[in-house]
Amino acid sequence: MKEIIVGKNDSGQRLDRFLCKVFPLLSQGFICKAVRKKRIKVDNKRTETNYKLCEKDKIQLYINDEFLEEKKAFSENDFLTVPTELDIVYEDENILLVDKKPGMVVHEDNDNTVDTLINRIKHYLYDKGEYDPEDEQSFVPSLCNRIDRNTGGIVIAAKNAESLRILNQKIRDRELVKLYLCVVLGEPPKKADTMTAYLEKRAEENTVVVSDRKTAVNRTIKTKYKVLDSCGGFSLVEVDLLTGRTHQIRAHFAYIGHPLMGDGKYGQNRINKEWGYKYQALYSYKLKFSFTTEGGILSYLDGREFTVKEVWFKDKYYSDKLIYLKQKEGN
Repeated sequence: MKEIIVGKNDSGQRLDRFLCKVFPLLSQGFICKAVRKKRIKVDNKRTETNYKLCEKDKIQLYINDEFLEEKKAFSENDFLTVPTELDIVYEDENILLVDKKPGMVVHEDNDNTVDTLINRIKHYLYDKGEYDPEDEQSFVPSLCNRIDRNTGGIVIAAKNAESLRILNQKIRDRELVKLYLCVVLGEPPKKADTMTAYLEKRAEENTVVVSDRKTAVNRTIKTKYKVLDSCGGFSLVEVDLLTGRTHQIRAHFAYIGHPLMGDGKYGQNRINKEWGYKYQALYSYKLKFSFTTEGGILSYLDGREFTVKEVWFKDKYYSDKLIYLKQKEGN
């Protein structure tokens, strides 16, 4: 018999999902059968697969040892092999806001990149004594939002399970506002607008297609923007994503004829090269906490706003604007 004591970060999970995380060799079907036959109990009592675990619960497993191989705390190419350098925007005991730079991936990708944002965060917290996989049954520090490799900006990390649950709910219910800054080619037709279209994801090509017609396979996108400055050749634009689809900002602005500068997939490579944009000019630069429901242990964040110190293309935009205007005068 093996016994597990449920920790604080494990509480609130369903019994079956928790066991699947801790013991990879246990299938959902196996767990259901074992619970039914009383080979899995909680506090020595009969239980159900959907039982929500509480801190200090004791799970008894009357199962052969060969099925109880636990997940490895440290795997090959582990997070301890990556640097700990992070550009931290804000940190407290529950969350971490990091300014991810263009070129870094947030999670391991198809190339099995080890130096990822989440691995740096885990290493950073490990060195601070705030995270040790040996002390956790199922929880690991987790990112609450993702940003493309070549996009920069604020990424939210949860340090504990309760914060992760709250943040996921707040993001889902749009109680967190993430504002983006970008530079687009030309000048959008309106100074401010909320654009609606339909986006179809082409997973095999890692691209999306935007159209003005609804089909069975595409999804509605809504992109709210405000032009902050424009010189005819380029525009500095603030964007509020009302829907968060893959490549939405990049594809939506390209669809209306104003692709992002530096975008090699949806933009104009000749102009990108001419003006020296190596990455798409897109940055998740501002985050606002605007709770409309109870914030629990994160209630102190309600009303707070965080902005990154530097957006790499903002100064470049204004210097390029001067160059553009001089070129225009010369013509």
